[in-house]
Amino acid sequence: MEQNSNLDPVLSSYLFPTTNHLALAKNHYPTDRVPINTCPHLEFFCCIFTNISCSCILMQKKGYNLINRAGGAYMKITDKVHRVDSSDKLKGKAVYIEDWKPDDILYAKTLRSTEACAKIVSIHYPPLPEGVYIVDARDTIERNEVAMITTDMPVFAYEKVTYVGEPIALIVSENKDKIVEYMKHIEVAYAPEQPVFTMQEAQSLEGYTYTEHNFTKGDLDQIKADLVFTEKFETPYQEQLYMEKQGVVGTFEDGVITVYGSLQCPYYVLNALKHTTGMDETKVRVIQTTTGGAFGGKEEYPSIIACQIATAAYKFKRPVQLVLDRREDIAYTTKRHPSESIMTSYVKDGKIIGMEMDIVMDAGSYIGLSDVVLQRAILTMTGCYDIPNLKVRGRTLRTNNVFTGAFRGFGAPQSMYALELHITHLAARLKADQLEFRQKHFVKQGGLTATEGIFNEEIYLENMVEKLKSISGYPNRVDAPKKWTGYGISAIPHGGGFTGDGEATHIKAVVKLRKEENGAVTILVSNVEMGQGAITTLTKIVASVLDLPMGKVKYEVPDTFKVPDSGPTVASRTTMVVGRLIAIAAKNLKPYMDQPGEHTITEHFVKPDYVKWNQETFKGNAYMAYSWSILLARVEVDPITYEVDCTDIWAVYDVGIPIDEKLLLGQVHGGIVQGLGYALMEHMTSEEGHIEQIAFSSYPIPTAMDVPKMHADWIINRYVDGPFGAKAAGELTLVGVAPAIAAAVEDAIGKWTNIIPVTPEIIERILR
Repeated sequence: MEQNSNLDPVLSSYLFPTTNHLALAKNHYPTDRVPINTCPHLEFFCCIFTNISCSCILMQKKGYNLINRAGGAYMKITDKVHRVDSSDKLKGKAVYIEDWKPDDILYAKTLRSTEACAKIVSIHYPPLPEGVYIVDARDTIERNEVAMITTDMPVFAYEKVTYVGEPIALIVSENKDKIVEYMKHIEVAYAPEQPVFTMQEAQSLEGYTYTEHNFTKGDLDQIKADLVFTEKFETPYQEQLYMEKQGVVGTFEDGVITVYGSLQCPYYVLNALKHTTGMDETKVRVIQTTTGGAFGGKEEYPSIIACQIATAAYKFKRPVQLVLDRREDIAYTTKRHPSESIMTSYVKDGKIIGMEMDIVMDAGSYIGLSDVVLQRAILTMTGCYDIPNLKVRGRTLRTNNVFTGAFRGFGAPQSMYALELHITHLAARLKADQLEFRQKHFVKQGGLTATEGIFNEEIYLENMVEKLKSISGYPNRVDAPKKWTGYGISAIPHGGGFTGDGEATHIKAVVKLRKEENGAVTILVSNVEMGQGAITTLTKIVASVLDLPMGKVKYEVPDTFKVPDSGPTVASRTTMVVGRLIAIAAKNLKPYMDQPGEHTITEHFVKPDYVKWNQETFKGNAYMAYSWSILLARVEVDPITYEVDCTDIWAVYDVGIPIDEKLLLGQVHGGIVQGLGYALMEHMTSEEGHIEQIAFSSYPIPTAMDVPKMHADWIINRYVDGPFGAKAAGELTLVGVAPAIAAAVEDAIGKWTNIIPVTPEIIERILR
């Protein structure tokens, strides 16, 4: 927040209904604090100045509130706090799944397919040494199926394999060396079949399209254009590369199978276990352990290894641990979908009057979550722009590559890269400034989305443009000596929560708050902390509503025996959706805080009335609300080596009201760095079904030497159905980075690229 002399005019209008009120507050209290009775005409009071320490009780309006700090001091909801989970991690006390060593533990390693598409003719297991065991399809308790959206994936392959690395069995022992030695002598005989590895080949064959969706807006066939402009764009795999590898531990005690794991979605795993074992939720249990990063990579994949480890624990009646090694994790787990997009714009009098979009994604050998990823990719495919006539087609394709899945942004990085670079090229074709050309097409409140829903909330894209110009000096350009310098723009929306009616009809989130006998409050949700700050955010919300010190609010580690199903930790929904329910629960708990004993409040998600969605036709409000970003990237390209240095990123965001500005900056910095890798260096390829880059040495990610200067700011735009006005933030910060950087490289070299990452080899090929 700015000092009072530079108070944001939008925020000022929220806090002070008239300029007289603001002047009164400034004249009487020019320092950094204002008592609650300063201006009786105000509907509420908010400490809006920096470095505030006051002891007043705040009345909530427009999302701002005060949180009780120890010692009677208060702070704004937006102010930074120490992360609740930071102490143990900084001291090295946090226990991760690989650190966990129950007594009598067994270790497991996966026997994997070496063929991409083949029938299994036979498996020859040599005689088992003492203390070595096998777990395979014959041991599954009820069904050899992993339940995700469908059940097409086996827990263990048993008749055929469909990608290199598909799990066939677990080899289990107390001694890891014995496992490695025994696996050298296992022989699997295959009858190879014809594999399909490319999206081009999959499109040419019958039966290789998993899903297809089409929708229209307006009537593209009836328009008459001055210019029809068509381009094709390609995006690659991207590996999540979380610091902690995939891992689970399974136990079987007192008739209950328990799976402990590094995971994002405890109830996804629980549902998969129920399906595989045939047991109900009283006999299978899932407990999240400290999770060292995920980025979507631990959304669906843990269901597979959880079903495998549950099978092993049930068979041996002992704890069994399965932790992938780093090469396994990179080579065989899900990653971002490769995509190809064809974009066609119809232009009349310098303005886009219609667009046609066709995107395909390589789902790999199983559908997994690919259809949901595709839907997010296409449902906002017109981005920040009002396009009156539209045709959209999206398809997921079956190949014999490793199956792909969730990754931060969930389809939007692919489609928004194609859209934004296409808009940049179209502006160049029309000899227009790339930012001004975008402004001509910006959506407005009350306008129609790509799916003919209504933008209900206020949209401050123009304000964001002005703020971007202010912090960056755009369009002024200063070229570096002996370097080619370029600038690129992107403007991105991102819908918070599940698509359409997904929150109401599929997720049906439930949260609980429990007041303890000692006056503390416990948060009971299934949303996990995985490094993004969820514990801190939810704790701040509850503390603020209940006027409690944060130390008196506790977070129950997600355990399906203890917490309700509040939905997965995905889709930028934790703060906006779950945080909102927690805030309502806290408000309803408040009357019981002075009463003796325990008391629990339960809240259920209710879809806002303005969200109308038809899943069959893809018509209506695809999301409850949108967050927005506008980015400007500056790059320098070495004219000899073609190495690209992204020197600066300027970014302005609308995420409603940030629950914690420091946590938001953490999301911004992380998203920018991850997007930088996607744009410039994370080159991952599959050759004959084998991922070729499976180590840090061959799969480069940004280091501290690659990180640009980050100039971030945001505007205040309270969302009425978010906690204290907050909207989604986590995925938005990544999505716009790659198209802005790619556009900047093109500006520097004077050529279009249409493919990421824009490596020196790509630049050399284009220039040659």
